Amino acid sequence: MTYVIIGNGVASVGAIEGIRRLDHEGTIVVLGNEHVPAYGRPLISYLLAGKIGPERLNLRSDDFYRRMCVDLRLNTTATAIDTKKKTVTTNKGETIPYDRLLIATGGVPFNPPIPGADGSGVYNFTTLDHAQALIAAAKKMKRAVVIGGGLIGLKAAESLFDRGVDVTILELSSRVLSAAFDENAGRLAARRLAETGIGVRCGVTAKEIHRDDKGGIIGVLTTDGMFVPCEAVVVAIGVVPNSKLAKDAGIKTDRGVQVDDSLQTSAKGVFAAGDVAQARDMITEDNRVVPIWPNAYNQGYYAGRNMAGAKESYEGGLAMNSISFYGLPTISVGQVNPPKPEDYEIAIHLDEKRQIYRKLVFKDDRLIGYVLVGEIDNAGMYTSFIKFRMPIPAETKRALMHGEPGVFLWPEQVFDKTWNPAGADK
Repeated sequence: MTYVIIGNGVASVGAIEGIRRLDHEGTIVVLGNEHVPAYGRPLISYLLAGKIGPERLNLRSDDFYRRMCVDLRLNTTATAIDTKKKTVTTNKGETIPYDRLLIATGGVPFNPPIPGADGSGVYNFTTLDHAQALIAAAKKMKRAVVIGGGLIGLKAAESLFDRGVDVTILELSSRVLSAAFDENAGRLAARRLAETGIGVRCGVTAKEIHRDDKGGIIGVLTTDGMFVPCEAVVVAIGVVPNSKLAKDAGIKTDRGVQVDDSLQTSAKGVFAAGDVAQARDMITEDNRVVPIWPNAYNQGYYAGRNMAGAKESYEGGLAMNSISFYGLPTISVGQVNPPKPEDYEIAIHLDEKRQIYRKLVFKDDRLIGYVLVGEIDNAGMYTSFIKFRMPIPAETKRALMHGEPGVFLWPEQVFDKTWNPAGADK
């Protein structure tokens, strides 16, 4: 059996480990378009900030690919997939046959058409190369504008600020981390950033990037008419699934590559995982792209096992974000901004002075989402109520609302299944 994996991120690592659980003999070929083995993308902000060195980025030990008997081909980009002939063509002119194929091409930065964006001084922040380019540029810049107040933009802003750069964040939404936060959480986070010295302007974005006669950036004109001086711009509005390769091969795509519960695409023997995959969501129970690290690994692992012959259903991804804003910890899990709030029960506790916030979202008799700011010690317990889909009676709900979740609030059958699996069968 020959397995070909296109992409070499965390989903690829999950797939390799999933395959090797069941198949110790098959050939695994991994095509990575970067010049280094798989690394932790969330860690590149710490690299940019100067808090870690490149050696800390690796996802697995140096001998991982050798131990797993993987043919790793770096600086190699897949250019075409032929699902009838079961081959992958690369930028090096190779034609690689496969029995099972995994598309794990991740996401690519979204770059809106901003006048003045073409030219030097404009950066993205999703790869190691991006981080290294910003490290070099940060030595010469005094001021930078970050377009986008999502997770990528905030980490880029913090990292540059830690290197002594004066940073202003522009976020079109009314709050930072708009997908993961509500207005209260976003306001507390922006306040902490402002207290630290990072400028945050919500409700506006870049209208035009201004340059001097030599092509150097001198500032950004915002949509509300303000001019923000800077020497560099980081575009961090988000990423979109890198699904063109699959689409060109005739594989069904929507927002991402469509997969079933086994992570298989519309083409037999072809699977997809990670930020490119439109897979099952644990809360909404529909298929959508949830581009976060744990989901990517889990999807890769399930896909790998199913590629190797298992017949297992992916339980679904769970949206979650955890980030600390200069000592202010936050976490967001599940559905925190329901489309019709009136159809949900929402419990809120806000202490502006202490910068503490708790929001719980219930649907029927279950917890489906929460946001914690300031005090996050109970995050694991809240997450367990969501992941295990526990029914929540009135007394348990009151305890959760008062910030007092605990394992002894779990229904007996869930407790037995999780902590005492042998006893659960009696």
